[in-house]
Amino acid sequence: MTQHTGGQSGTALVESPDGGPMIQVEDLHRSYGTGAAAVHALRGVSFEIPRGELVALKGRSGSGKTTLLNLVGGLDTADRGRITVAGTDITGLGEDGLLELRRDRIGFIFQSFGLIPILTAAENVGIPLRLRKADPREREERVALLLSLVGLGDHTQQRPGELSGGQQQRVAIARALANRPSLLIADEPTGQLDAETGLAVMELLRAVVRSEGVTALVATHDPQLLGFADRVLELGDGHIVEHG
Repeated sequence: MTQHTGGQSGTALVESPDGGPMIQVEDLHRSYGTGAAAVHALRGVSFEIPRGELVALKGRSGSGKTTLLNLVGGLDTADRGRITVAGTDITGLGEDGLLELRRDRIGFIFQSFGLIPILTAAENVGIPLRLRKADPREREERVALLLSLVGLGDHTQQRPGELSGGQQQRVAIARALANRPSLLIADEPTGQLDAETGLAVMELLRAVVRSEGVTALVATHDPQLLGFADRVLELGDGHIVEHG
């Protein structure tokens, strides 16, 4: 099993060597508000995701998809239950441990792209490596490799405003891969794209899962995109209602 050393505020995460599931979620509950006005976003959610799979999370708006992604990604805290990522029980981590988890183990891809407008594509992709103080030569090589992987090798010096929506999302995918994460979490990554571009982005995500050896959990409401997944989980009224 992976261990988090140094107690609640420690910063050493050790990768599990046992090849177990990438994600294990057990009896997860999350509510917002109190009393009669409380919203029960998750009501006892449990599932496992093997390593190296692209799993789609579907459900109507308000079904709890974003809440679940935020919990698995260490951006929010559950009321009850357990989440294990790459062998680490993240529900037992303190703030320092969660920060390290997000920085070193998880890549996030959002619907809004989240790129910095004044930076070039290459500079945006390199941000996570700068935060880790990676060697400049190593950083440049990794950035060039990733932009080539997502089909933007000829657009490294263009800024987000000079790129199409699909190209901006490709830059965001490359940035999410910069630190070689074990897990990619994507929240409606095609939501701002037209249907054809959205299909191309999902095809790219599937190719990235294979080539980089990562696991991906992708929330989507678009039924056309579910065919790219190895497996589909459906959320409804705070419960997993379907495994496919």
